[in-house]
Amino acid sequence: MTQLLRATAADAATLAAIHAACFPPAERWNENVMGLQLGLLGGFGLLHPAGGFVLARMAADQAEILTIAVQPAAQRTGLGRLLLRAVMAEAHARGAKKLFLEVAPENAAARALYAGFGFIQVGHRAHYYPDGGDALVLCAPLPQKVGPPGG
Repeated sequence: MTQLLRATAADAATLAAIHAACFPPAERWNENVMGLQLGLLGGFGLLHPAGGFVLARMAADQAEILTIAVQPAAQRTGLGRLLLRAVMAEAHARGAKKLFLEVAPENAAARALYAGFGFIQVGHRAHYYPDGGDALVLCAPLPQKVGPPGG
């Protein structure tokens, strides 16, 4: 697969387009939101030209995935695994000892991906999503010693 690129504010429109292809209208982040996320203190993003990206941020010795998306045409190609592996490595390189994220309980594909990278449930956020849906809070230790093959 092609090399991942550092996402910058100049990529905000591209990130927003990928996000729009992956999420329902109420959950889509527009170009302005993408730029703001990239501008957060400790914020960073990784972009793959095939149509996937991840945004994360650091706070002390913890990191959080803010959003991760792979456009439908590129799903099930290993791109999600590549992005997850890369964000874990980048967060660890920046000093993170743990990586957190939120996921919808009904998102079985994402939950399986995260479980393969050692994420376990550490919390629950009621009515987290704009549609009123709950979120599971997952956490994985860093550095990740074992991850799924491929991707």
